[in-house]
Amino acid sequence: MGLPLAVTARIGAYTVKQHIKGGKYPLVLMLEPLLRCNLACPGCGKIDYPDPILNQRLSYQQCMDAIEECGAPAVSIAGGEPLLHREMPKIVEGYLERKKLVILCTNALLLKKKIDDYKPHKFFTWSIHLDGDKAMHDHAVDQKGTYDVAVEAIELAKAKGFRVQVNCTVFDGADPARLAAFFDEMKRLDVEITLSPGYAYERASDKEHFLSREKTKNFFRDVFSRGDNAKAWTFTNSPLFLDFLAGNQSYQCTPWSMPLRTVFGWQKPCYLVGEGYVKSFAELMEGTEWDQFGVGKYEKCSDCMVHCGFEGTAATDAIRHPLKMMSVGRKGIRTSGPMAKDIDLSTARPAEDVFSSHVERELALIAKNKPGASKHVVTAD
Repeated sequence: MGLPLAVTARIGAYTVKQHIKGGKYPLVLMLEPLLRCNLACPGCGKIDYPDPILNQRLSYQQCMDAIEECGAPAVSIAGGEPLLHREMPKIVEGYLERKKLVILCTNALLLKKKIDDYKPHKFFTWSIHLDGDKAMHDHAVDQKGTYDVAVEAIELAKAKGFRVQVNCTVFDGADPARLAAFFDEMKRLDVEITLSPGYAYERASDKEHFLSREKTKNFFRDVFSRGDNAKAWTFTNSPLFLDFLAGNQSYQCTPWSMPLRTVFGWQKPCYLVGEGYVKSFAELMEGTEWDQFGVGKYEKCSDCMVHCGFEGTAATDAIRHPLKMMSVGRKGIRTSGPMAKDIDLSTARPAEDVFSSHVERELALIAKNKPGASKHVVTAD
């Protein structure tokens, strides 16, 4: 399926231009305009905040300001559940008017009710959360019936002319054969797959079912080795990122490539690790000690191989070594033989437990209604 040519050309031109200029630049704005959700997935660290925080919303203008600040050519809108946000149709339209690729992530429970608030557009994609087949997904989200609702929503959205992809996060204990069969089913539905191993968020109620780096590599080699299926599956991920998942590339993350704007502000240093928040994108880029974070540098980063940290690295590698990217794309992912030498984790600085202090400060700010608390907008669902 792939992105329309005009979208691909626009993003490609931006990336090459930024690469030539040098320095750090974002590829995708990760936007969380609210944290409230209508599911309570055990592996999610975003939905167990106190109600005063769950009631916070970024306004339409704050969402537009975020994309203007960072200048990224694409935005991935997550949460929480974005369809709970009353202004979401207006927010999506605002980004489309700015010719930004919009990926609207949803668990699809509300999609049938809300879909007519949106119109098909070459720069717009629904991203449906599906963590494997029916049993795998319903277990991951801890609610029966969600898989069937999501598949029905996929078929409805495609029938109405929308571009649709699925967002599949893989946890420890997943079965390679069942995941491969799930990919076959997504091929039948004619949807692309955004694939990523999970990450052990500090606030996640279940931290025991996340893949280590070694398990990640062996798992995806097993999945990708299943006959000729891997060449038939269609991923939104770059070939070099998939090659990285299979242990054939040794990458350091690029945390600034997908910066996160939330109701707290801009999260330092990345979408996954919360080490503080700042008010502006400029402050994020200029005030973050980037060398203090990453694989082999910080304990919290040791097992991370998530797409939002490493797709930016894969994109840079593709620009620098286009023949390598073309070779992997043509031949497929290597699933046997030696793996690339990984980064030494033994010297990583110990993790700091600082997340709860952010929540306490935010609650105090809300309670006292100090200047700065007004940066958040509260609206009814």
